[in-house]
Amino acid sequence: MNENLFASFITPMILGLPLVTLIVLFPSLLFPTPNRLMSNRLISLQQWMLQLVSKQMMSIHNTKGQTWTLMLMSLILFIGSTNLLGLLPHSFTPTTQLSMNLGMAIPLWAGAVVTGFRNKTKASLAHFLPQGTPTPLIPMLVIIETISLFIQPVALAVRLTANITAGHLLIHLIGGATLALMSISMTTALITFIILVLLTILEFAVAMIQAYVFTLLVSLYLHDNT
Repeated sequence: MNENLFASFITPMILGLPLVTLIVLFPSLLFPTPNRLMSNRLISLQQWMLQLVSKQMMSIHNTKGQTWTLMLMSLILFIGSTNLLGLLPHSFTPTTQLSMNLGMAIPLWAGAVVTGFRNKTKASLAHFLPQGTPTPLIPMLVIIETISLFIQPVALAVRLTANITAGHLLIHLIGGATLALMSISMTTALITFIILVLLTILEFAVAMIQAYVFTLLVSLYLHDNT
């Protein structure tokens, strides 16, 4: 294959205009708002999964934390549907862009931290200095805890970007190897094709797991600050 290895991560353009906005808005069309008394099976399945995830994720929160339920459920739906759509041929996955993942992680993290400083000021400040710290170590620990606090959104974004990008690159490489081996050895090509199918199934699972992990970590950050 003569295609560039990272060509699938380039933002698609039409007439010189980027299509990222349309791609980002497209997953919302897959989750229509029910306007009937009796929902169909697809909408019923979506509602059941949302209730299951929200019950599991939000049960640890108090009343203030549970006000974030709608936002967190919208977040997991958006990331999961975007990751899954990115596995289709000739598609583009916005979650492989670190800038977009930072754009999701930083506001959510900042909102959780600001909520903590507003509602639990003393407890939030106490995280910077563990109880019983020796006096000579106080400045160093404050700096370390401050750095660890600001690294949280970066870790969120980098984790999602790295997992999705690595999966796409592996699929691209094994797919290219399968095409190249077809003219050399059909037996070896069949083996690599089976590996490709198994890896694709794994990527479907990774797409959903990463959406859940991203949302769960945001939920845990919120729990620590409410």
